[in-house]
Amino acid sequence: MEQKIVHLAVGKPKELTFGNNKQMISGIEKQPVDEAYLTMNGLENDRPHNLKYHGGVDRTVCIYPAEHYQKWAKMFGDKLQVGAFGENLTVTNMLEENIHIGDKFQIGEAVIQVSEARNPCSTIEKFNDIPNLYQIIRETGYTGYLCRTITPGKINRNAKIKQIHQENHEVTVAYCHDKVLHNNGTEKDYLQILSVDALSERYRKQVEKTLKK
Repeated sequence: MEQKIVHLAVGKPKELTFGNNKQMISGIEKQPVDEAYLTMNGLENDRPHNLKYHGGVDRTVCIYPAEHYQKWAKMFGDKLQVGAFGENLTVTNMLEENIHIGDKFQIGEAVIQVSEARNPCSTIEKFNDIPNLYQIIRETGYTGYLCRTITPGKINRNAKIKQIHQENHEVTVAYCHDKVLHNNGTEKDYLQILSVDALSERYRKQVEKTLKK
């Protein structure tokens, strides 16, 4: 099945209003663009606000499966538009259960590598003004995932996506969610995740912390 970009977006931190006129600064609101240049540190004109929990060389691109929006529409009507999760790339046929940590894709001139199963934060719930959305995202595992830059280059809205490497292990994004996000992992499972060289440093520390409990 063809893997395709349906939405390409970038954005810088700005003050947003949510709820009862509360303010927050976040980079979650991104604007659609026809083209963006991916550097080793991320897409130009795109960056997070809270660098403690977002961004870094292991997490330069956020990808979200377009198919999930059909499921969100059944739950919430038209409240969740494409780009609602602060992703850079909304794509088809790249679901969490089929994407391994370490898989590589060429998108336009750029090459990226999947590095981390995205652990959503409550900013998504505030931004979309939908009560309990944060918990629902965690329960469903419809989170998307994060990638690092392997080769910088231009990404066009109509660029083809080509998988150029698939890892030969069972550690998919969905596997990480089941074992780590949903706390179903055993020591063997955590060690299996940690054995993946491509795993981001932030996620590695999270798993190591869980393993020590």
